[in-house]
Amino acid sequence: MPTATAKHRSIYYESHGTGPAIALVHGAGGNHAIWWQQVAYFRKSYQVITIDLHGFGRSTRVAEGSDALEFPEDIRAVLEHANVTGAAVLGQSIGAVAAMRVALANPERVKAVIPTNSVGGINHPELNPLVKADRAKAEELPVIDRLLTKGFQEKQAARTFLFNQIGTFNDARMWEIRNLAVPGPTPDDIKAAGAQVCFIAGEIDCVLSPPTAQVAHRLVAGSTLEVVPGAPHSMYWESPDIFNAALERALKHIHGA
Repeated sequence: MPTATAKHRSIYYESHGTGPAIALVHGAGGNHAIWWQQVAYFRKSYQVITIDLHGFGRSTRVAEGSDALEFPEDIRAVLEHANVTGAAVLGQSIGAVAAMRVALANPERVKAVIPTNSVGGINHPELNPLVKADRAKAEELPVIDRLLTKGFQEKQAARTFLFNQIGTFNDARMWEIRNLAVPGPTPDDIKAAGAQVCFIAGEIDCVLSPPTAQVAHRLVAGSTLEVVPGAPHSMYWESPDIFNAALERALKHIHGA
C-alpha cells in the first residue's frame, strides 16, 4: 500500500474502492485498521482512504515524538499523493480536530468535514466550557469505559480484545498530542472557508455529550447533526450498522443523493 511524505515523515494510507472520496482519520487509540467495518461497507460506492497519522500504525514516529499540530499536514499529504479533490474527511474524536483544520486550509482538496464524536476543535466562548466539562467527566472513567459500553465489553469479549490490541501498534501517547486542542477555528472561520460540516454524535457518548454537539451545530451555519441512537464514543466499532447508515446519509447530503 502507498505512503505519502509529510515533512520527511512517511505517512501510511490505504485506498479501497472507487467513487467520491472519503478519508477516515482515526482518534488517539486507533489507526487505519479500526475502519474495517466501514471499508467493507463503503468501498462499493466510494473511494475509502484510511490514514495512519504519524506515530500511529505503520506511519513513522519522529524522534522528538508525535506533534498533533502536524496531523493536518499528514492528511493533506495523503490527499495530494492520492490525487484526491472534493473529498469528505471524517475525523473521529481527536482526529476530527485535524480533519477540521485540513478542510479549512485546503478547500481544493476537501469539500466537507465530518466531525465524529467531536466538535472538531471549534473555538467559541459558549462551546469551550461545555467541551471541557464533558472531557473532565469522561476522565473520571477508565479509558475503555469511555470508549465502549459495559454491555459490549461483557458480550463481545473478542471484539473488545481486538479493539485494545489495535492500539498496541501505535507509538504516540496522549500527552504528546494534547497540543492539538489549542484554540481552533471559530464558526466565522468555518463560514469563510465554505466547507460543509456534518456532525455525527453518539447518544451515550461519554466524551462528547449530545447537548454539546447540538451547540456546535447551532453555531456553525449550514451544518448538519445526526445523533446516533444508543451509540457510544467508539460507535464505528461497537455499532457499525447504525453508524454506517448515519455516515451514508451524511455523504449523500454532501455529494447529492
